[in-house]
Amino acid sequence: MKLPSQAIAKSPILLKNVRLETGFEYDDQDVIYTDTALFCVEIQAGKIKSVSSNNPDAKAVDARGLLMLPAFKDMHIHLDKTLYGLPWQALSPKRKTVKDMIAYEQKIIPELLKTSVKRAEELIDLIQSYGTNYVRTHFNIDPTSGLKSLENLEKALENKKDSFKAELVAFPQHGVYYTDSAPLMKEAAQLKSVGFIGGLDPLSIDGSIEKVMDFTVQLALDHHKGIDIHLHEAGESGIKTIQYLIDKANENPQLQGKTFVSHAFALAHISKKEAEGISEKLAAAKVGIASSVPFRGKVMPIPTMKKYGVNVLIGNDNVQDYWSTFGSGNMLQKANLIAELYGYITEFDLSRALQFATQDILPLSNKGEQEWPKPGDWANAVLVNASCSAEAVSRISHVEALMNEGNLFWKN
Repeated sequence: MKLPSQAIAKSPILLKNVRLETGFEYDDQDVIYTDTALFCVEIQAGKIKSVSSNNPDAKAVDARGLLMLPAFKDMHIHLDKTLYGLPWQALSPKRKTVKDMIAYEQKIIPELLKTSVKRAEELIDLIQSYGTNYVRTHFNIDPTSGLKSLENLEKALENKKDSFKAELVAFPQHGVYYTDSAPLMKEAAQLKSVGFIGGLDPLSIDGSIEKVMDFTVQLALDHHKGIDIHLHEAGESGIKTIQYLIDKANENPQLQGKTFVSHAFALAHISKKEAEGISEKLAAAKVGIASSVPFRGKVMPIPTMKKYGVNVLIGNDNVQDYWSTFGSGNMLQKANLIAELYGYITEFDLSRALQFATQDILPLSNKGEQEWPKPGDWANAVLVNASCSAEAVSRISHVEALMNEGNLFWKN
Protein backbone atom coordinates (compact mmCIF):
# COMPACT_ATOMS: atom_id res chain seq x y z
CA MET A 1 0.00 0.00 0.00
CA LYS A 2 1.47 3.33 -1.01
CA LEU A 3 1.51 6.49 1.06
CA PRO A 4 -1.20 9.11 0.49
CA SER A 5 -0.25 11.98 -1.80
CA GLN A 6 -1.12 14.55 0.88
CA ALA A 7 0.33 14.69 4.38
CA ILE A 8 -2.13 13.85 7.17
CA ALA A 9 -0.32 16.38 9.32
CA LYS A 10 2.38 19.02 8.94
CA SER A 11 4.59 20.60 11.58
CA PRO A 12 3.93 21.67 14.22
CA ILE A 13 2.92 18.16 15.25
CA LEU A 14 2.78 16.40 18.59
CA LEU A 15 3.12 12.60 18.45
CA LYS A 16 2.25 10.38 21.41
CA ASN A 17 2.87 6.69 22.11
CA VAL A 18 6.07 6.80 20.05
CA ARG A 19 8.34 3.84 20.75
CA LEU A 20 12.02 4.80 20.96
CA GLU A 21 15.08 2.75 21.79
CA THR A 22 16.59 3.67 25.17
CA GLY A 23 19.53 1.30 25.67
CA PHE A 24 20.92 -2.23 25.61
CA GLU A 25 20.62 -5.04 28.10
CA TYR A 26 23.68 -7.24 28.60
CA ASP A 27 24.64 -10.76 29.61
CA ASP A 28 28.20 -10.21 30.77
CA GLN A 29 29.61 -8.21 27.82
CA ASP A 30 27.08 -9.36 25.22
CA VAL A 31 24.07 -7.33 24.13
CA ILE A 32 21.03 -9.60 24.40
CA TYR A 33 18.12 -7.16 24.24
CA THR A 34 17.22 -3.61 23.22
CA ASP A 35 15.20 -1.59 25.72
CA THR A 36 12.48 0.75 24.49
CA ALA A 37 9.89 3.07 26.02
CA LEU A 38 7.02 5.25 24.85
CA PHE A 39 7.50 9.00 24.42
CA CYS A 40 5.89 12.16 23.12
CA VAL A 41 7.76 13.74 20.22
CA GLU A 42 7.12 17.35 19.27
CA ILE A 43 7.87 18.57 15.74
CA GLN A 44 8.20 22.23 14.80
CA ALA A 45 9.46 23.92 11.63
CA GLY A 46 10.38 20.55 10.17
CA LYS A 47 12.66 19.57 13.06
CA ILE A 48 12.46 17.69 16.34
CA LYS A 49 11.63 20.25 19.02
CA SER A 50 11.45 17.96 22.04
CA VAL A 51 11.30 14.36 23.21
CA SER A 52 9.45 14.00 26.50
CA SER A 53 7.74 11.46 28.75
CA ASN A 54 4.73 9.88 27.16
CA ASN A 55 1.28 11.31 27.83
CA PRO A 56 -1.28 8.86 26.42
CA ASP A 57 -4.07 11.38 27.06
CA ALA A 58 -2.43 14.21 25.10
CA LYS A 59 -4.28 15.71 22.15
CA ALA A 60 -1.81 14.41 19.58
CA VAL A 61 -1.28 12.09 16.63
CA ASP A 62 -1.24 8.57 18.06
CA ALA A 63 1.79 6.55 16.96
CA ARG A 64 0.14 3.45 18.46
CA GLY A 65 3.35 2.14 20.00
CA LEU A 66 5.10 1.80 16.66
CA LEU A 67 8.89 2.07 16.64
CA MET A 68 10.29 5.35 15.32
CA LEU A 69 13.49 5.03 13.30
CA PRO A 70 15.41 7.45 11.07
CA ALA A 71 13.95 7.61 7.56
CA PHE A 72 15.82 5.60 4.97
CA LYS A 73 18.10 6.93 2.24
CA ASP A 74 18.82 5.25 -1.09
CA MET A 75 22.16 6.53 -2.28
CA HIS A 76 22.28 4.94 -5.72
CA ILE A 77 19.14 4.67 -7.82
CA HIS A 78 17.93 5.59 -11.32
CA LEU A 79 14.53 7.22 -11.00
CA ASP A 80 14.49 8.10 -14.70
CA LYS A 81 14.95 4.54 -16.00
CA THR A 82 12.26 2.29 -14.56
CA LEU A 83 9.77 -0.10 -16.10
CA TYR A 84 7.80 0.00 -12.87
CA GLY A 85 4.23 0.93 -13.76
CA LEU A 86 4.49 -0.74 -17.17
CA PRO A 87 3.62 -4.35 -18.08
CA TRP A 88 6.07 -7.01 -16.86
CA GLN A 89 9.17 -7.44 -18.99
CA ALA A 90 12.05 -9.78 -18.20
CA LEU A 91 15.60 -9.23 -19.46
CA SER A 92 16.63 -10.36 -22.91
CA PRO A 93 19.45 -12.93 -23.11
CA LYS A 94 20.66 -11.16 -26.26
CA ARG A 95 21.88 -8.12 -24.34
CA LYS A 96 24.97 -9.25 -22.46
CA THR A 97 27.31 -6.23 -22.31
CA VAL A 98 27.07 -2.59 -21.33
CA LYS A 99 27.53 -1.66 -24.98
CA ASP A 100 24.63 -3.95 -25.90
CA MET A 101 22.51 -2.06 -23.37
CA ILE A 102 23.63 1.31 -24.73
CA ALA A 103 22.43 0.29 -28.21
CA TYR A 104 19.14 -0.89 -26.72
CA GLU A 105 18.66 2.35 -24.80
CA GLN A 106 19.21 4.38 -27.92
CA LYS A 107 16.21 2.58 -29.45
CA ILE A 108 13.77 2.72 -26.52
CA ILE A 109 14.52 6.05 -24.81
CA PRO A 110 12.48 8.28 -27.16
CA GLU A 111 9.31 6.31 -26.39
CA LEU A 112 10.06 5.93 -22.66
CA LEU A 113 10.58 9.66 -22.26
CA LYS A 114 6.92 10.19 -23.10
CA THR A 115 5.88 8.59 -19.80
CA SER A 116 8.98 9.06 -17.65
CA VAL A 117 7.43 11.68 -15.33
CA LYS A 118 4.59 9.37 -14.33
CA ARG A 119 6.84 6.33 -14.01
CA ALA A 120 9.34 8.22 -11.87
CA GLU A 121 6.51 9.28 -9.57
CA GLU A 122 5.28 5.68 -9.31
CA LEU A 123 8.78 4.51 -8.43
CA ILE A 124 9.03 7.24 -5.80
CA ASP A 125 5.69 6.03 -4.40
CA LEU A 126 7.11 2.50 -4.19
CA ILE A 127 10.30 3.36 -2.35
CA GLN A 128 8.45 5.75 -0.04
CA SER A 129 6.13 2.92 0.94
CA TYR A 130 9.29 1.19 2.20
CA GLY A 131 10.35 4.23 4.23
CA THR A 132 12.76 6.09 1.92
CA ASN A 133 12.47 9.88 1.80
CA TYR A 134 15.86 10.75 0.25
CA VAL A 135 17.86 9.44 -2.70
CA ARG A 136 20.89 10.09 -4.80
CA THR A 137 19.58 9.52 -8.29
CA HIS A 138 21.54 9.30 -11.51
CA PHE A 139 19.88 10.54 -14.68
CA ASN A 140 20.90 9.89 -18.27
CA ILE A 141 22.88 12.46 -20.17
CA ASP A 142 23.39 11.23 -23.74
CA PRO A 143 22.70 12.36 -27.30
CA THR A 144 19.45 10.36 -27.39
CA SER A 145 18.05 11.90 -24.20
CA GLY A 146 19.68 15.28 -24.34
CA LEU A 147 18.54 17.03 -21.15
CA LYS A 148 15.02 15.57 -21.38
CA SER A 149 15.60 12.88 -18.74
CA LEU A 150 16.64 15.60 -16.30
CA GLU A 151 13.71 17.84 -17.20
CA ASN A 152 11.18 15.05 -16.65
CA LEU A 153 12.86 13.90 -13.45
CA GLU A 154 12.73 17.42 -12.05
CA LYS A 155 8.99 17.57 -12.82
CA ALA A 156 8.43 14.37 -10.87
CA LEU A 157 10.51 15.61 -7.94
CA GLU A 158 8.65 18.90 -7.87
CA ASN A 159 5.38 16.99 -7.65
CA LYS A 160 6.75 15.05 -4.64
CA LYS A 161 8.58 17.89 -2.89
CA ASP A 162 6.61 17.72 0.37
CA SER A 163 7.47 14.08 0.94
CA PHE A 164 10.72 13.44 -0.89
CA LYS A 165 14.15 14.90 -1.59
CA ALA A 166 16.91 13.99 -4.03
CA GLU A 167 20.44 14.87 -5.04
CA LEU A 168 21.18 14.52 -8.75
CA VAL A 169 24.06 12.95 -10.67
CA ALA A 170 24.57 13.73 -14.38
CA PHE A 171 25.29 10.26 -15.73
CA PRO A 172 26.81 9.74 -19.22
CA GLN A 173 25.29 6.27 -19.60
CA HIS A 174 26.41 6.03 -23.24
CA GLY A 175 29.98 7.08 -22.51
CA VAL A 176 31.54 10.51 -22.63
CA TYR A 177 33.27 9.93 -25.97
CA TYR A 178 31.75 6.62 -27.14
CA THR A 179 28.82 8.84 -28.02
CA ASP A 180 29.20 12.60 -28.24
CA SER A 181 28.12 13.29 -24.65
CA ALA A 182 30.90 15.63 -23.51
CA PRO A 183 29.12 18.85 -24.64
CA LEU A 184 25.91 17.75 -22.88
CA MET A 185 27.84 16.94 -19.70
CA LYS A 186 29.34 20.42 -19.77
CA GLU A 187 25.86 21.89 -20.13
CA ALA A 188 24.45 19.80 -17.29
CA ALA A 189 27.37 20.66 -15.01
CA GLN A 190 26.37 24.33 -15.09
CA LEU A 191 22.93 23.60 -13.62
CA LYS A 192 22.36 24.37 -9.96
CA SER A 193 20.17 21.30 -9.47
CA VAL A 194 22.98 18.94 -10.48
CA GLY A 195 25.19 18.03 -7.53
CA PHE A 196 27.50 15.38 -9.00
CA ILE A 197 29.32 14.58 -12.21
CA GLY A 198 28.93 10.93 -13.15
CA GLY A 199 30.93 8.57 -15.29
CA LEU A 200 30.95 5.05 -16.72
CA ASP A 201 33.68 2.42 -17.11
CA PRO A 202 36.25 4.73 -18.73
CA LEU A 203 38.49 2.07 -20.24
CA SER A 204 35.95 -0.44 -21.57
CA ILE A 205 33.50 2.17 -22.89
CA ASP A 206 35.67 5.15 -23.87
CA GLY A 207 39.05 3.46 -24.24
CA SER A 208 41.00 5.59 -21.75
CA ILE A 209 41.04 5.92 -17.97
CA GLU A 210 43.09 9.11 -17.95
CA LYS A 211 41.19 11.02 -20.65
CA VAL A 212 37.75 10.35 -19.15
CA MET A 213 38.74 10.79 -15.52
CA ASP A 214 40.59 14.02 -16.27
CA PHE A 215 37.50 15.34 -18.06
CA THR A 216 35.26 14.30 -15.15
CA VAL A 217 37.52 15.72 -12.45
CA GLN A 218 38.03 19.03 -14.24
CA LEU A 219 34.29 19.41 -14.82
CA ALA A 220 33.67 18.83 -11.12
CA LEU A 221 36.36 21.31 -10.12
CA ASP A 222 35.20 23.98 -12.55
CA HIS A 223 31.59 23.84 -11.33
CA HIS A 224 32.10 22.92 -7.66
CA LYS A 225 30.40 19.54 -8.00
CA GLY A 226 30.99 16.14 -6.50
CA ILE A 227 31.94 13.02 -8.48
CA ASP A 228 30.13 9.67 -8.59
CA ILE A 229 31.18 7.28 -11.33
CA HIS A 230 29.82 3.82 -12.25
CA LEU A 231 32.72 1.38 -12.31
CA HIS A 232 31.76 -2.17 -13.25
CA GLU A 233 35.23 -3.07 -14.54
CA ALA A 234 37.00 -5.75 -12.54
CA GLY A 235 40.68 -6.62 -12.60
CA GLU A 236 43.56 -4.23 -13.22
CA SER A 237 41.59 -1.52 -15.01
CA GLY A 238 39.06 -1.29 -12.18
CA ILE A 239 41.71 -0.98 -9.49
CA LYS A 240 43.69 1.49 -11.62
CA THR A 241 40.61 3.71 -12.04
CA ILE A 242 39.92 3.69 -8.30
CA GLN A 243 43.54 4.56 -7.58
CA TYR A 244 43.41 7.34 -10.20
CA LEU A 245 40.46 8.93 -8.40
CA ILE A 246 42.22 8.55 -5.05
CA ASP A 247 45.21 10.39 -6.48
CA LYS A 248 43.00 13.16 -7.89
CA ALA A 249 41.26 13.60 -4.54
CA ASN A 250 44.62 13.85 -2.80
CA GLU A 251 45.75 16.45 -5.36
CA ASN A 252 42.50 18.43 -5.03
CA PRO A 253 41.33 18.52 -1.39
CA GLN A 254 38.08 20.21 -2.45
CA LEU A 255 37.04 16.85 -3.93
CA GLN A 256 37.54 14.98 -0.67
CA GLY A 257 34.28 13.85 0.87
CA LYS A 258 32.55 14.56 -2.46
CA THR A 259 34.08 11.80 -4.60
CA PHE A 260 32.48 8.36 -4.91
CA VAL A 261 32.92 5.19 -6.90
CA SER A 262 29.66 3.37 -7.49
CA HIS A 263 29.77 -0.44 -7.69
CA ALA A 264 33.58 -0.73 -7.70
CA PHE A 265 33.25 -4.44 -8.47
CA ALA A 266 37.03 -4.75 -8.75
CA LEU A 267 37.19 -4.64 -4.95
CA ALA A 268 35.22 -7.90 -4.79
CA HIS A 269 37.96 -9.76 -6.65
CA ILE A 270 41.04 -8.89 -4.59
CA SER A 271 42.61 -10.51 -1.53
CA LYS A 272 41.81 -9.49 2.03
CA LYS A 273 45.23 -7.87 2.36
CA GLU A 274 44.74 -5.90 -0.86
CA ALA A 275 41.27 -4.85 0.28
CA GLU A 276 42.72 -3.54 3.53
CA GLY A 277 45.37 -1.59 1.67
CA ILE A 278 43.02 0.12 -0.75
CA SER A 279 40.43 0.73 1.99
CA GLU A 280 43.09 2.60 3.96
CA LYS A 281 43.85 4.72 0.89
CA LEU A 282 40.17 5.41 0.17
CA ALA A 283 39.59 6.52 3.76
CA ALA A 284 42.66 8.77 3.79
CA ALA A 285 41.58 10.48 0.55
CA LYS A 286 37.93 10.61 1.70
CA VAL A 287 36.77 8.80 -1.42
CA GLY A 288 33.56 6.87 -0.77
CA ILE A 289 32.04 3.74 -2.26
CA ALA A 290 28.37 3.46 -3.26
CA SER A 291 27.27 -0.16 -3.41
CA SER A 292 24.09 -2.01 -4.33
CA VAL A 293 25.49 -4.99 -2.37
CA PRO A 294 25.94 -7.46 -5.22
CA PHE A 295 26.26 -11.12 -4.26
CA ARG A 296 26.13 -13.21 -7.44
CA GLY A 297 29.81 -14.13 -7.33
CA LYS A 298 30.77 -10.61 -6.24
CA VAL A 299 30.73 -10.10 -2.46
CA MET A 300 32.10 -6.65 -1.69
CA PRO A 301 34.49 -6.16 1.27
CA ILE A 302 32.04 -3.82 3.01
CA PRO A 303 33.08 -4.75 6.59
CA THR A 304 36.73 -4.13 5.71
CA MET A 305 35.95 -0.74 4.20
CA LYS A 306 33.87 0.26 7.22
CA LYS A 307 36.66 -0.91 9.53
CA TYR A 308 39.08 1.52 7.89
CA GLY A 309 36.59 4.40 7.87
CA VAL A 310 35.56 4.43 4.21
CA ASN A 311 32.25 6.21 3.63
CA VAL A 312 30.15 3.32 2.28
CA LEU A 313 26.79 4.33 0.81
CA ILE A 314 24.11 1.79 -0.03
CA GLY A 315 21.43 1.91 -2.73
CA ASN A 316 19.07 -0.25 -4.74
CA ASP A 317 20.45 0.80 -8.15
CA ASN A 318 18.00 -0.77 -10.63
CA VAL A 319 14.41 -1.21 -9.45
CA GLN A 320 12.54 -3.48 -11.86
CA ASP A 321 13.93 -1.93 -15.02
CA TYR A 322 15.50 -3.17 -18.24
CA TRP A 323 18.91 -3.56 -16.58
CA SER A 324 17.69 -5.74 -13.70
CA THR A 325 14.31 -7.04 -12.54
CA PHE A 326 15.43 -7.88 -9.01
CA GLY A 327 15.53 -4.47 -7.34
CA SER A 328 12.79 -4.14 -4.73
CA GLY A 329 13.35 -0.52 -3.69
CA ASN A 330 13.38 -1.57 -0.02
CA MET A 331 16.36 -0.27 1.96
CA LEU A 332 15.49 -2.42 5.00
CA GLN A 333 15.85 -5.39 2.68
CA LYS A 334 19.32 -4.13 1.73
CA ALA A 335 20.27 -3.94 5.41
CA ASN A 336 18.87 -7.44 5.87
CA LEU A 337 20.93 -8.71 2.91
CA ILE A 338 24.10 -7.18 4.35
CA ALA A 339 23.38 -8.81 7.72
CA GLU A 340 22.96 -12.19 6.04
CA LEU A 341 26.00 -11.87 3.76
CA TYR A 342 28.38 -10.82 6.49
CA GLY A 343 27.01 -12.82 9.41
CA TYR A 344 25.47 -10.00 11.46
CA ILE A 345 23.24 -12.28 13.56
CA THR A 346 23.37 -10.97 17.13
CA GLU A 347 21.10 -8.33 18.65
CA PHE A 348 23.98 -5.85 18.61
CA ASP A 349 25.15 -6.57 15.07
CA LEU A 350 21.63 -6.51 13.64
CA SER A 351 21.00 -3.17 15.31
CA ARG A 352 24.20 -1.82 13.74
CA ALA A 353 23.14 -3.09 10.30
CA LEU A 354 20.33 -0.52 10.30
CA GLN A 355 22.99 2.10 9.44
CA PHE A 356 23.08 0.79 5.87
CA ALA A 357 19.43 1.81 5.39
CA THR A 358 19.71 5.14 7.21
CA GLN A 359 23.24 6.00 6.00
CA ASP A 360 24.91 5.92 9.43
CA ILE A 361 22.16 7.45 11.61
CA LEU A 362 21.33 5.07 14.48
CA PRO A 363 19.04 5.46 17.51
CA LEU A 364 21.70 4.08 19.87
CA SER A 365 25.47 4.40 19.96
CA ASN A 366 27.69 1.32 20.16
CA LYS A 367 27.62 1.80 23.94
CA GLY A 368 23.84 1.88 24.02
CA GLU A 369 23.52 5.62 24.55
CA GLN A 370 20.51 7.37 23.01
CA GLU A 371 21.67 9.40 19.98
CA TRP A 372 18.52 9.84 17.88
CA PRO A 373 16.13 11.62 17.83
CA LYS A 374 17.38 14.75 19.54
CA PRO A 375 16.11 18.34 19.51
CA GLY A 376 17.37 20.06 16.37
CA ASP A 377 17.41 16.92 14.24
CA TRP A 378 15.44 17.10 11.01
CA ALA A 379 12.11 15.34 11.46
CA ASN A 380 12.82 12.61 8.91
CA ALA A 381 11.52 9.36 10.36
CA VAL A 382 9.57 6.17 9.80
CA LEU A 383 7.17 4.32 12.07
CA VAL A 384 7.65 0.57 11.75
CA ASN A 385 5.89 -2.45 13.19
CA ALA A 386 8.87 -3.73 15.18
CA SER A 387 10.08 -3.84 18.76
CA CYS A 388 13.61 -2.60 17.97
CA SER A 389 16.10 -1.96 15.15
CA ALA A 390 17.42 -5.53 15.24
CA GLU A 391 13.94 -6.94 14.64
CA ALA A 392 13.22 -4.38 11.92
CA VAL A 393 16.34 -5.47 10.01
CA SER A 394 15.93 -9.20 10.58
CA ARG A 395 12.23 -9.33 9.71
CA ILE A 396 12.21 -6.48 7.15
CA SER A 397 9.38 -4.99 9.18
CA HIS A 398 6.46 -3.16 7.61
CA VAL A 399 6.69 0.62 7.44
CA GLU A 400 3.41 2.19 8.53
CA ALA A 401 4.26 5.89 8.22
CA LEU A 402 6.91 8.22 6.79
CA MET A 403 7.82 11.71 7.96
CA ASN A 404 9.73 14.08 5.69
CA GLU A 405 10.87 17.31 7.33
CA GLY A 406 7.85 17.30 9.61
CA ASN A 407 5.29 16.26 6.98
CA LEU A 408 3.64 13.03 8.15
CA PHE A 409 2.29 10.46 5.67
CA TRP A 410 0.43 7.42 7.03
CA LYS A 411 -0.58 4.36 5.03
CA ASN A 412 -3.79 3.94 7.01
